[in-house]
Amino acid sequence: MSKRKSKENSLTLRECISKMQSILRERFCYHNYHGKRFGVESQHKHLLELLKRTVVHGESNSALIIGPRGSGKNMLLKDTLKELMEMKQVKENVLEVHLNGLLQTNDKIALKEITRQLSLENVVGDKVFGSFAENLAFLLEALKKGDRASSCPVLFILDEFDLFAHHKNQTLLYNLFDISQSAQTPVAVIGLTCRLDVLELLEKRVKSRFSHRQIHLLNAFNFSQFLKIFQEQLSLPAEFPDVNFAQKWNQATQSLLESKIVEDVLQKHFNSTKDVRSLHMLLMLALSRVTVSHPYIDASDLLEASRVRGMDSKANVLHGLSVLEICLIIAMKHLHDIYDGEPFNFQMVQHEFQKFIQRKAHSAYNFETPVVMKAFEHLHQLELIKPMEGLSVRTQKEYRLMKLLLDNCQIVEALHKYPNCPTDVRQWAISSIS
Repeated sequence: MSKRKSKENSLTLRECISKMQSILRERFCYHNYHGKRFGVESQHKHLLELLKRTVVHGESNSALIIGPRGSGKNMLLKDTLKELMEMKQVKENVLEVHLNGLLQTNDKIALKEITRQLSLENVVGDKVFGSFAENLAFLLEALKKGDRASSCPVLFILDEFDLFAHHKNQTLLYNLFDISQSAQTPVAVIGLTCRLDVLELLEKRVKSRFSHRQIHLLNAFNFSQFLKIFQEQLSLPAEFPDVNFAQKWNQATQSLLESKIVEDVLQKHFNSTKDVRSLHMLLMLALSRVTVSHPYIDASDLLEASRVRGMDSKANVLHGLSVLEICLIIAMKHLHDIYDGEPFNFQMVQHEFQKFIQRKAHSAYNFETPVVMKAFEHLHQLELIKPMEGLSVRTQKEYRLMKLLLDNCQIVEALHKYPNCPTDVRQWAISSIS
């Protein structure tokens, strides 16, 4: 019986890899944090206690979770809500309303979204309200069962909180904070933002109704903890269908940490960013190299993934340019050096290019002005150059001031990798004399 059971639980190598990639890709793409969290214990405890007072004791609260992008604000909130809902004393009728400043661009759209998420479209019907406050108060009144103790607690989650501060008169924020201070339905307003100066954006009447509770997040883990995060994110769970494959995969992951190459790659990554989402991108690139003939990630996979991730996208664009466009970029480089970063126009670039042609006596590079202008415009479309801001649009395109969006290192490095680049063009690029 045990043999039959173990046979049923074992999968082919192809099936194991397919299942493994499905699990890990979902984790990396949706940034589902797997494993122990570091550096957010006190913030987690603070937020949990705050929400518990709203959900269990009927208190209304407001708070801001502030931290740079990728510091784990949504992760912290998601985990806290999950733990909150698993508590025995928490009511089953807790309601959550999730708003995002990128989607709800004004208060009218936000109110419609609140109505939809609270499933109160039929209650509102065709009623006409005198003000935003009346409409919101009616929605919350509709949730009441009786007294304060038996009312439905509502958690308002405002992602990209700073964008709501740009709404006209900040009506939504004013009313949410006002309700969170009154003895009405228990409400918790939690804002998530990456702006440290977010309170300066609030009007006085809004700021006076905010509790001024702030939970700051920073990636406060060290490199040894970062290595543990790396191992946890790449490990397969215990419930993986094929136990043998899961064990071998996790052992291979453990052995990666013993490699000096892998340690150097992760140290370089850690020094540039502690963002777990960025680590997910690195692991996703390494995971894409796993096949049936190469079933486990090794040090070379991570090294290649790090190289691809650190690749300069603008330098890659240069590899696909024509020789004429490369010559114009080099002319701009020299103008940038001569005039100490001052903007240039098409006439200046063409004049610099003509000097190179005359010096080399090359008829092969002698293009007509419309052709050169077309190449110049193509560089603008590729966003390798951009027009200076605040200038009149009526200026002729030959005299419109432009700015180069590449530095000298990017240009020289791209020319070294440029296929079949003419020798005189390469020499022109590295020469300091224009």
